[in-house]
Amino acid sequence: MTLIPWRLGRSLVWDATCVDTLAASQLQATSSMVGAAATSAEQAKRRKYENLDSSFIYVHFGVETLGPWGPEARALFKELSKRVIESTGDPRAGSCLGQRISLAIQRGNAQMNLRNFASLRWL
Repeated sequence: MTLIPWRLGRSLVWDATCVDTLAASQLQATSSMVGAAATSAEQAKRRKYENLDSSFIYVHFGVETLGPWGPEARALFKELSKRVIESTGDPRAGSCLGQRISLAIQRGNAQMNLRNFASLRWL
C-alpha cells in the first residue's frame, strides 16, 4: 500500500501474483494465448476482493513465470515508470524498474526449480 495518496486522495493497494505458465491447470489457455494465466489470475483476484473498501485503489498485478504480464500489471507498470522518470529525470528509470521486476520473477523461478530438483531422488 502506498503511504502517499496515489490518485484522488486514495492510496494504492496492490496484490502481486506469479502464475506458473506451464502448470497443468494453465497449459491449455497459455498455449493458445500469451498472458492468459496472468490475465486469469488478475480476474480471480478482482473477484476475491470485490467487496473491499472503496477508499483505496486496488490493482491486481498478475505475471507469469515465463514472462507475460496481465493487463493490470502492464498498466500499473506504465504509470509507475512514468512517475519514476518524472521524479528522477532519468529516461532509463522506467526500464530499470521493469528489469528489476523481471529479475525478481527469474529468481523466484530459480528457487522453485532448485527446490524441485532437490526433492528428486536419483537412483
